[in-house]
Amino acid sequence: MMNLNQYDYLLVLDLEATCCDQGTIKRHEMEIIEIGAVMVEAQTLKVIDEFQTFIKPVRYPKLTEFCKSLTSITQTQVEQAPEYPEAIAILQKWLSNYSNAVFGSWGDYDRNQFKQDSKFHNLPFPIAYPHVNLKQQFSDSQGLSKRYGMAEALQLVNIELQGTHHRGIDDAKNIAKLLPWILNRQNL
Repeated sequence: MMNLNQYDYLLVLDLEATCCDQGTIKRHEMEIIEIGAVMVEAQTLKVIDEFQTFIKPVRYPKLTEFCKSLTSITQTQVEQAPEYPEAIAILQKWLSNYSNAVFGSWGDYDRNQFKQDSKFHNLPFPIAYPHVNLKQQFSDSQGLSKRYGMAEALQLVNIELQGTHHRGIDDAKNIAKLLPWILNRQNL
């Protein structure tokens, strides 16, 4: 397990991406359509800042009905959004306010999606902080043999999911609520 207590800030980030339940968008062709992030002060575990942007997809610019239904993100929201390179520049400007941080996401999907989109747009990986898989960290710190989805993990610790599940900013805020258990400051 990574020692997260050595950092001043914990970046909790969640992405939403283009998707389809009919197989028309392949996994390696999915694109980020929302970045949701909260910056957490490591000592207090208080959210001190948040970041959210939609991103205009270019491979499959029209969102599927499944994607809109799952994420609640509208076609208008992505059409009016910056494309990936501009959105990443905005994210990096926001991140520049925070040094000595670690980047955490619920599983490895978000890190891998950033790698995929960055490669497609010929950009370097956008976040300089080391990455930690918070889903695995939660299971390890709580001695659980199973890895739980974010919504299931919230139920396990008796925290109600706030906002809309599968919206990046709402999921990032909900994941941040699990940090006391992830950092082994609380036990089940």
